Amino acid sequence: MLKKNSNVTRRAFLRGTAAFAAAPYIVPASVFGRDGKVPPSERIILGGIGIGNRGSHDLRWMLPEADVQFVAACDPNKSRRERVKKIVDTHYGNTDFKLYANTPEFLAERTDIDAVLSTTGDRWHALASIMAMRSGKDVYSEKPSCMTIAEGQAVVETAKRYRRIYQTGTQRLSEGNFIFCNEMLRLGRLGKVHTARAHIAPWDAAEMKHDWLPAQPLPPKSEMDWDAWLGPCPWRPYNVAYTQGRWRGYYDFHTSCIGEWGAHTFAQCQVGIGAGDSAAVEYKYVNNESGDGMITRFANGINMTLERGNKWWRGSCGVRYEGDEGWVAAADGYSEPDVSSPSMLADFRKIVYDYMARTQRPTSHVRNFLDCVKSRRQTVANPVVMHRSMTTVHAANICMWLKRDLKYDPVKEEFINDNEANRFRSRAMRQPWII
Repeated sequence: MLKKNSNVTRRAFLRGTAAFAAAPYIVPASVFGRDGKVPPSERIILGGIGIGNRGSHDLRWMLPEADVQFVAACDPNKSRRERVKKIVDTHYGNTDFKLYANTPEFLAERTDIDAVLSTTGDRWHALASIMAMRSGKDVYSEKPSCMTIAEGQAVVETAKRYRRIYQTGTQRLSEGNFIFCNEMLRLGRLGKVHTARAHIAPWDAAEMKHDWLPAQPLPPKSEMDWDAWLGPCPWRPYNVAYTQGRWRGYYDFHTSCIGEWGAHTFAQCQVGIGAGDSAAVEYKYVNNESGDGMITRFANGINMTLERGNKWWRGSCGVRYEGDEGWVAAADGYSEPDVSSPSMLADFRKIVYDYMARTQRPTSHVRNFLDCVKSRRQTVANPVVMHRSMTTVHAANICMWLKRDLKYDPVKEEFINDNEANRFRSRAMRQPWII
C-alpha cells in the first residue's frame, strides 16, 4: 500500500509494475548453486582487518575457496587497504570490495560478515580477535596471537562466551609432515618420548628494545591513522619504518625471537606431546641473548628444548621428537619427515589419511577453519591451543628477562612464589584500545 505522501503516483506505479512483469526475469544459475557455483546461503561472508604482507598471503589461500566471498577490509593505512582492494577486485572481476579505516565502525556496520581474517601486527592480534568475536564474527588470526598471558586468557573467554569459532595461524598443525610426526608420537611408535625440540627464530633477541625510533612528521589521518595503528600499545612518535615491519624487536610491539617462531613450534610440540591444553611447568634460564638451549619441562615429564640453529633439522620452524625407540623431525621445505629408521615412513600416507578420517580435518589450515565455521566444531588451532602454547612463549621470555629459573602452575595460571614474574602476565593497554 502506497503512503499518502509518496511522490510516486498510482498510475506511474502501475505502469512500472506492468513493464516489470512483461520483461523476461532471468536469475543467474549461481543463485541456485548450479554450474559448480556455491549458493549464497552456503557462502561464508569474509572480512579482513590489517591485511599486510602476511595477510595478503593468507588472502590468496582463502580467495580460491568456492564458498568464500571476501567483501570488505579495514586498515588504518590507506595504501595497504587499497592494495587489498586491488587484489580482491581483480579476483572477482568487479569493484564491489569495500574499505574501512576504523575497526569498531567496520565491525559494527558490517553485520553481514560471518568471519574475519585478522593479520595485523602482534600488538593488535588479541584485541582485534576479541572485538570481532564480540560483534558475532568467527576469527582466523595470524600468530603470535596474544602479547601476554592475560590477552590469551581473554581470547579463550571471549570465544567461549560468544560461541565463536577461532583459528590461530599456526598452519603447520595442518600440514602432512608435521601431522605425521605428531601421530608417530601419539601411536607410540617412538617408545617413551623424553624430549621435544622447538625452533626459535635466528634473528633478534629475547631481551627486546625499550626505546623507539626517532619522530617523523605525522601524515594526514586520511592516509595513516597513527593512533589506530598503535592501538593498545603505549603512545610512540610516528616513524614510517614501523609501518614497514621494523616494529619487530621492540618490547612495545613484539614477542621476541622466541615468539616469532615459537608461536608455531611450541603449538606443534605441545599438541604432539599431549599438552595442548597446558603449558610448561619449569623454565631453565640460559645465559645468552636468545634463549637458545633453554629447557622447559611439562607436567608429564617431557622436556621441550628451544633451538635457534639447524642442528636437528633443515629449514625453518623445525620440530623434533625423541623417544627411547626412535625419533622424527620435520621443518619447512621437507618432502617427507626425517626419521631414525626408514621403515617408519612405510605407512606415511596411511598415517596422515587415518588422522584426517579420525579428526575430520583436512591438510589445509584455512579449509579446516572454513569447515568449522559451518559445522561449529573446534579447529585444530583453537583458542586453548593458542593460549597455552603462547603461555609457554611468554613464560620463556619472562625467564630470559628476569635471568633466573621459573616455575609455573598451568592450573592457577600463575608463576609459583614469584610476584615479579607474575607482574609480566599482563601489560597496560592504552585507552580506548582495551579488552
